[in-house]
Amino acid sequence: MPLDEAQDSSRDGSSSRARTSRRKVLVAGGAAVAAVGAGGAFATRAVAGPAPAKARAKASGTGATEACYRLSTEAIEGPYYIDADKIRRDVTEDREGIPMTLAIKVVDSETCRPLRNAAVDIWHCDALGVYSGYESMSSGGSPSGPPTGEPPAGGGMHQEPTDDERYLRGTWRTDHSGTVRFTTVFPGWYQGRAVHIHTKVHVGGAWTKEGYEGGHTCHTGQFYFEEEAVLAAAEVEPYAASTVRRTTLTEDMIYDRSGTTGGLLTLRYRKHRIAAGVAASITVGVDPQATHDGDDAPGPGGPASPSASPTG
Repeated sequence: MPLDEAQDSSRDGSSSRARTSRRKVLVAGGAAVAAVGAGGAFATRAVAGPAPAKARAKASGTGATEACYRLSTEAIEGPYYIDADKIRRDVTEDREGIPMTLAIKVVDSETCRPLRNAAVDIWHCDALGVYSGYESMSSGGSPSGPPTGEPPAGGGMHQEPTDDERYLRGTWRTDHSGTVRFTTVFPGWYQGRAVHIHTKVHVGGAWTKEGYEGGHTCHTGQFYFEEEAVLAAAEVEPYAASTVRRTTLTEDMIYDRSGTTGGLLTLRYRKHRIAAGVAASITVGVDPQATHDGDDAPGPGGPASPSASPTG
């Protein structure tokens, strides 16, 4: 049965995660990709910094070349990851918010080749700062609620889900160009963090009728939004209802200020009409031979590093 026609199925609540040597995910589907940002729906508005790509250097006398893409910055996994719980491209479910498409292109940072058939996870909070699976732990729009910030160091602060909700989470495969496209909503914010989306890239596994099996996680990262777009979104309901003091991109303790390499998205939307929708895109440079589960990423305020840890 094709992946996008299979039935949704959730995991049994066990604590297995992407760092295990054997990943098995259940297929969800039936979610068509909305054409947000297609055609003339948007005026081009590139709010992110310059793209991370570097022109391939000419071969030296030894045949060596420079990496054509910088390795994307690794980031902590955070406490709210649920391993490949939904295999789907449209992760919106019933969440209100500004419609958004997210196009992620994954490339080998050394060869420039696209990584085909990789499994890419995304997860993020809703317009009022609440994470599915952890609603009772999320402060949402109230600053008096429990904090929903990321753990102070590493990726080892994972929390077990507290509920069965799974909105704004999904996993899908990259196509022949190394690209995966998700349909979602513009994320909101919560205490202590700038607006962001979490991601993981898994390679070396196999897609089966049941989903994706095996492989390892070669990248754990986060995507960010320029302040101008966030300010525009904050004027739109339901974002405008939030009472949480927003952390700006320059105040965030995890974003490493390296632009696209650090996860800064390129955004397209109509000026003064962001409520009509946003198209976000980014190229992620990875080392497919490395393993990055989030444990090796710097904690808040630590030095950012894209260095790889080889798989055994």
